[in-house]
Amino acid sequence: MGICDSTMGLRNTLVVMALLLSGAASLESQAFFNETGDLPCHFPNSQNRSLDELVIFWQDQNKLVLYELYRGQEKPHNVHPKYIGRTSFDQDSWTLRLHNVQIKDKGSYQCFIHHKGPQGLVPIHQMSSDLSVLANFSQPEINLIPNQTENSNIINLTCSSTQGYPEPQRMYILLKTKNSTTEYDTVMKKSQNNITELYNISISMSFSIPPETNVSIFCVLQLEPTKTLLFSPPCNIETIKVEGTESEQTEKRVELQEPERSEEVQCDTNISETASGDKNATHF
Repeated sequence: MGICDSTMGLRNTLVVMALLLSGAASLESQAFFNETGDLPCHFPNSQNRSLDELVIFWQDQNKLVLYELYRGQEKPHNVHPKYIGRTSFDQDSWTLRLHNVQIKDKGSYQCFIHHKGPQGLVPIHQMSSDLSVLANFSQPEINLIPNQTENSNIINLTCSSTQGYPEPQRMYILLKTKNSTTEYDTVMKKSQNNITELYNISISMSFSIPPETNVSIFCVLQLEPTKTLLFSPPCNIETIKVEGTESEQTEKRVELQEPERSEEVQCDTNISETASGDKNATHF
């Protein structure tokens, strides 16, 4: 059979197999961004047919062909350009591997197997799978913002996490003391790269620290669809009571220490207050 005959046979078979797929169940498959995803076919091959007798191909939800194996020979001329060089067929498991998976690759895929007999191509097996794509967000990172107010116990911060998918459910702040845990919600800002479709997420927030209390602040990213919680390193704030009059405390300030970005962020902050409880202005 020539190239034209092969192409026409494939197109005719697509119509027949599309009707069979209407009542077929789909398998769930998952892959990570820039890695390899599996598109199974699960062919039982109960009659022990050789590849020389079979025509096998996969197509996506837009009817674009990812891979074709015609009687044991690959047929790249039927493959859509976006999939050229990105697939490999595992004959032992009847699975097509899609390499360098991108966010845009998510969706439905179908595998078709037909027997090549005297009467032409006879459909004998099909399977549909739904591919979802994930990208791991970076660990949330807290950054403190200089306080421009007279209230030394007010903390201003931002938190960010980058290069993830799908869009997370929410990002929030946990403030932990010795005796309590308080959750602060705010509007989550997001931006999506037009090419990779990955998300960058951030929040901004201001809140007061209880007097004479040591606290740890965490930024939490709640992911979809697993509901996993991704925590930032703690930002520790210690309230230090300093003996002396209020006038002697005018030069006191909050001391902020932040390591290099390549290390874990440990924003250890000291809030000074007079013995009488009157707080001086905060400076960063």
